[in-house]
Amino acid sequence: MDNKIYSGWDSLPRGYASDKLTEGCLVLEGGAFRALYSSGVADVMMENGINMSCVCGVSAGAMNGVNYAAGQIGRSARVNLRYRHDGNYVGAKPIVREHGIIGFDYVFGDLQDVEPFDYSALDKRRFVVVTTDVDTAKPHYWEKSNCSDIFQAIKASASMPYVSAPVEVEGTFNLDGGCSVNIPYNWAIRQGYKKIIVVRTRADDYREPPCSDGARIMISRIYRNNPELAWKLIHTDERYNLEMDELHYLTDHHRVFTFIPSRSLDDIGRLEPDMEKLGDLYYLGRKDALARLDELKTYLEYL
Repeated sequence: MDNKIYSGWDSLPRGYASDKLTEGCLVLEGGAFRALYSSGVADVMMENGINMSCVCGVSAGAMNGVNYAAGQIGRSARVNLRYRHDGNYVGAKPIVREHGIIGFDYVFGDLQDVEPFDYSALDKRRFVVVTTDVDTAKPHYWEKSNCSDIFQAIKASASMPYVSAPVEVEGTFNLDGGCSVNIPYNWAIRQGYKKIIVVRTRADDYREPPCSDGARIMISRIYRNNPELAWKLIHTDERYNLEMDELHYLTDHHRVFTFIPSRSLDDIGRLEPDMEKLGDLYYLGRKDALARLDELKTYLEYL
């Protein structure tokens, strides 16, 4: 099992963030295991007392975000860098038990004895999860005020299309939030937040390629009963690339502060099995965050 666990796992950080909050919103992109980059950024923020009053996450960003919202330094990284190859977390067992490739119930239930999650800490700040309604293809923004089980919303947000069954949340059926919104910075703007930190999981020059003819046919067949969702998936490139262009503009004009991986992550698969690659990705997030820490503090303090 040694090669199935990151070699530096024992050195990963542990601890709790302070209770002092900074008014603003942390927005986290998804990307499955590429989101270990975001874990590194978030841990550095917590270690340096930067605890945003609101967290909004999509897909794996929601799973990372809930650990940040609870102020649990290192928990997201420790879980992913130890249990990536645990069959209860990723693979056939979750497909049978939870109808999806990721074992959410395992992470937030069975692992409580070894990696306990502090459920009570979620009462301290606003935590928002984005899902996509499979019938309308529109995003839902779930939080405690409109969702009785926020962890069910996280499960839905991180349920990948094609390989996961829709998850019911408050009478609606949902999949990955990234099917409709890749990075919900516009939600944070509409909510009136003046300070918005975005963490991306793709390099600055990445642009989503157009959907191939073969993929269009496959998507149309899989979601023949959900034509709006099929259309959204087929046109992912248009939506994603528009979001990136707009985010560039907002970042250049200091409306949003954006962390972007300092190297290409094209060699990291969504379900990347190489634990050393994943560990390096976490530390890349830490490195990038530390390099821009003073810049981030200046942004947060500027009125």
